[in-house]
Amino acid sequence: MRQRSLKRRATAWLVAFLAGYLVLAYFAAPEFWTLRDRNFRSHSFEMVTHTPQGIPGDPINVGLVGTEKELVHAFAVAGWDTADAITLKTAIEIGESVLFGRPYPDAPVSRLLFEGRAQDLAFEKPVGDSADRRHHVRFWHTDTTGDDGRPLWLGSASFDRGVGLSHDTGAITHHIGPDIDAERDSLIRDLSAAGMLISTSEIPGIGATRTGRNGGGDPYFTDGKAVIGVLRQLP
Repeated sequence: MRQRSLKRRATAWLVAFLAGYLVLAYFAAPEFWTLRDRNFRSHSFEMVTHTPQGIPGDPINVGLVGTEKELVHAFAVAGWDTADAITLKTAIEIGESVLFGRPYPDAPVSRLLFEGRAQDLAFEKPVGDSADRRHHVRFWHTDTTGDDGRPLWLGSASFDRGVGLSHDTGAITHHIGPDIDAERDSLIRDLSAAGMLISTSEIPGIGATRTGRNGGGDPYFTDGKAVIGVLRQLP
């Protein structure tokens, strides 16, 4: 009888332990991380960029929490290049790359404004030898921080599918592919596969749309969300 009683008591303790684990792992811990992220989740941003002429541009669809050095390091490890600044020299070089099919993995990207400021950083991953086709993303530093005190960078990721004339202004520009969600997700996958991300979450972006148009008049569609990744800290 005593042995049976001890067995029942041990079983009760085991059941209580498992119940406590399930509550902690599947309810309390997720709620803790949700509360953790409210520092940037609750901040309101205008989730769209603009051209220097004030035309709505590419939407904000991605973000990273980390220092500038950690962003540059993460993209280098993931196989992306840091875009050169726009100068007369780099403008000529990107023109030669497009016209003659010469590689230019660090080709500059055009200026877009977010909350009145041009991008702080830009990264790209070429497709083929020419700079006319490439995955690319612009990032803007914000005053909002993650739970660990590192800054939040908001970005706009899209795919340059070729060079042509802007549908709105007639200026020479890159045309983007319409599926900007695929670019957002591909970028996050590259960083994750390189071991550069601690976690990811989503915040509201511009909202779902199937009839978006960017500053060059290119159509796009999106679920309207921005995926935020937390970068691994450098030693």
